[in-house]
Amino acid sequence: MAKHGKTYLEAAKLIEADKFYEPLEAIELVKKSARAKFDETVEVAVRLGVDPRKQDQAVRGVVVLPHGTGKTKRVLVFAKGEKAKEAEAAGADFVGDQDVINKIQQGWFDFDVCVATPDMMSEVGKLGRILGGKGLMPNPKAGTVTFDVAKAVQEIKAGKIEYRLDKAGQIHAPIGKVSFDAEKLAENFKALVDALNRAKPAAAKGVYLKNIAVSSTQGPSARINVTGQR
Repeated sequence: MAKHGKTYLEAAKLIEADKFYEPLEAIELVKKSARAKFDETVEVAVRLGVDPRKQDQAVRGVVVLPHGTGKTKRVLVFAKGEKAKEAEAAGADFVGDQDVINKIQQGWFDFDVCVATPDMMSEVGKLGRILGGKGLMPNPKAGTVTFDVAKAVQEIKAGKIEYRLDKAGQIHAPIGKVSFDAEKLAENFKALVDALNRAKPAAAKGVYLKNIAVSSTQGPSARINVTGQR
């Protein structure tokens, strides 16, 4: 069993371990119990009633949080010609084609998200092992392989996040920072849960949203009443 320090144990006293809270109340408690010296990320963990081993029950998608995540992501776009100009105009931090591919092969990774136009994927695919290992490979399901590079960049900058089912059947996603107003975090939480409900696989049977908890990076978690989120 993990051992926690005095600060964590004091913060944990604010939250009843066996109680299920409504989202806003849970978020307010998480904000109060955050004791780190930095602006902690508020994270949501959802256990889904699906079998992660079965492809037809995979849950993966994206959602634009209405109030962003509190972190500005550095966006790299693989594009040529007019599409490269569109990406630059939309606010992409880095834009290029073979020149950028060469830099990455030499160990450059000063970016958080990659977007690519479909015609660039034959070249970008050569970086599969490098980008894939870091979770940075552009993917159509995540909306990062597209000719509409301007929209992709704008959404990422506005707070688009990707969620993906892990091997334990859980989704982990950030919904903002402790410094956010509780109401804004609650609206981001609702946007995420609504997206998960829309992404429910047809093959999923029984209870879909099994457990939901919210916590800060270094703080205790508060369990949420799942009934009202379905």
